[in-house]
Amino acid sequence: MPHPTSSGQLAAGEREDAQVSRLLTWLSATAIGFLIGIGAKAWFAGHSTHAWVLWCFIGLIALNMLYFASTGNRARQKAGMIVIVGLLFTYLIASGGESNTGPLWFYVFPPLLFYLTDLKTGTAVLLFCYLVAVVVFQFPGLPLVSAEYSMDFKIRFFAALTFESIFCFVLEASRLKARNELLTLAETHEHAARTDELTGLANRRDMQNRLAMEFSRYQRSGHHFSIALIDLDLFKQINDQFGHDAGDDVLREFAGLIRTVIRQADVAARWGGEEFLVLLPDTSLLQALTLAERLRSDVSRHAFRFRDQALPVTISAGVCSIAKARSLDDLLKQADLHLYNAKESGRNRIAPRVRSQETESSPSPSP
Repeated sequence: MPHPTSSGQLAAGEREDAQVSRLLTWLSATAIGFLIGIGAKAWFAGHSTHAWVLWCFIGLIALNMLYFASTGNRARQKAGMIVIVGLLFTYLIASGGESNTGPLWFYVFPPLLFYLTDLKTGTAVLLFCYLVAVVVFQFPGLPLVSAEYSMDFKIRFFAALTFESIFCFVLEASRLKARNELLTLAETHEHAARTDELTGLANRRDMQNRLAMEFSRYQRSGHHFSIALIDLDLFKQINDQFGHDAGDDVLREFAGLIRTVIRQADVAARWGGEEFLVLLPDTSLLQALTLAERLRSDVSRHAFRFRDQALPVTISAGVCSIAKARSLDDLLKQADLHLYNAKESGRNRIAPRVRSQETESSPSPSP
């Protein structure tokens, strides 16, 4: 049964993606405003072709925004923005923009690229852009290349861009490392907050959350579930006679036995002291009684030892199905009452006892 908060770290990634999408939307709107202004300036300066090209990029950015608004596909939004920005900067390098200042806009690209992609992808795209810039700078006579740059400009451009790219790479790598460390720390704290330290089972608070979720599922879809409240018989005598270390060993061994009996969908928790609670989704009362009886039998046969001394360990359990209860509190009260009856009846037994339980557990007679 998946933990209700196990998706907490997944939610962190989802929140980060949503933040990136909001940033991209804001940057897209800002870029449209800048391109409108720069295009208008170029138009009035007599560079109508340059102005129209810039305005065409406005159309591409707007289409990317509309596509994301209609589909919500964040990966396509990122990829579309990177392609558009790459094409824009390629055009600015090839044409020179106004007064051969087009390549200077390329300095915006590295931080945006590393933020939107992973380090490997960002590095690969950036190296491709470097190659484009080298080709344009070294072969100004190529088709669609109308700009020529001085050697001093080329040297300074590549020196500054290389320094910026390395800085952005290191900064993003540090950010990702810190993010991963924080997520790992959060996972550790989350696990500790919902796990019993001694047995490694779920703790009481975690089980209460799971019970609430299972009860909500029962109310929505009618899927029945059962619980088994288990207590180690005469556990105080083990602590008094053999010491608390022996008691801790018994609790750990018993937790291991529970894990071998319950199904993957079931959840076992240390409810408090020597009490344990097992949640059994999609399980009838009879099925829960059968599982509890199997656990009781395994415990009675198991050789609990501490420092070569045999420890007398048995369990009693009270079982109840949600079909027999009006609420979660009522379910727990009934399980506790059955546990009390099992104790009063001599311990090392399961309550309630029903005829069909014995019938189902016994082999069918031969014809």
